[in-house]
Amino acid sequence: MPTLAAYLIVVAVWATTPLGIKWSGEAMAPLAAAGVRMGIAALLGLMWLRWKRQALPLHRQARISYLAALPGIFGAMGCSYVASSYLPSGLISVIFGLAPLLSGLMMQFLPGSVRLNSWHWGACIMGLFGLMLVFDDSLSVLFAGGDMGDRGIGVLWMLTAVTLFSGSGIAVQRVGAGLKPMQQTVGGLLLSLPFYGLAIALTGQSLTWNGDVRGLSAIVYLAVFGSLLGFYSYFQILARLPAATVALVTLITPVLALTLGSLFNAERLGGMVLAGALLIVVALGLFMLGDHQVRRTLKVIPKGEAA
Repeated sequence: MPTLAAYLIVVAVWATTPLGIKWSGEAMAPLAAAGVRMGIAALLGLMWLRWKRQALPLHRQARISYLAALPGIFGAMGCSYVASSYLPSGLISVIFGLAPLLSGLMMQFLPGSVRLNSWHWGACIMGLFGLMLVFDDSLSVLFAGGDMGDRGIGVLWMLTAVTLFSGSGIAVQRVGAGLKPMQQTVGGLLLSLPFYGLAIALTGQSLTWNGDVRGLSAIVYLAVFGSLLGFYSYFQILARLPAATVALVTLITPVLALTLGSLFNAERLGGMVLAGALLIVVALGLFMLGDHQVRRTLKVIPKGEAA
């Protein structure tokens, strides 16, 4: 698949996934909906590999790569499903937009990574202020000794999700197992299933479907497009582009997700929250500008000096 096509698929999938997660939670318990989604996707992925006559590698490097994908497929997705019980879908996408900033910060502690410049750090500070606005009154209530409320709880779950997602993307790229995108996708999905089963059992959730057809349709949609095609395209561009650059796809998805949530789920956000969302999107744009400045600098510096 061409890189541009894979990139556009990731944008479309990530823009619609928050609304799909929200609707999925209306049909089944959150973790159960996530587990069923991953199970369907894994089954379809195995069928795809068989059709293409591709084996699922199980050598040591491949197993490490599947394990590196686990925090993203199980951790980030599981936390996102739990957060959907507290947050509107558009806000889920906005907070997920912090992924490139977190990726950049994490990579500062890894050898061989490009160091952040002033543009990057300015974006991180702006993103932090935007996140504080998204929290709105939840922080003031918490500091006063009260309950932060549903929004605060949901934001904390999403911060955990985006942290796991960012770390997982960097880890998969660092492992460099040389797997085909679908092999990486299916291996990660299969490894996540026992963890979803354990999480469902520990939380006492049920796999029972309550009859909500829209929610069930969302689970199937997310299994086919969100998990299988989405992760396939994601791992494909991850193999070709830097992890932080890949995460910059979230620059446009929050705007699309907010629009979809408003049109199809009647979601309305307060002025402070919308201001925070706008600030986060601007911060991502500033982060992109920082990447552009780094590339320009590296082109000017002779190779010998850059090393």
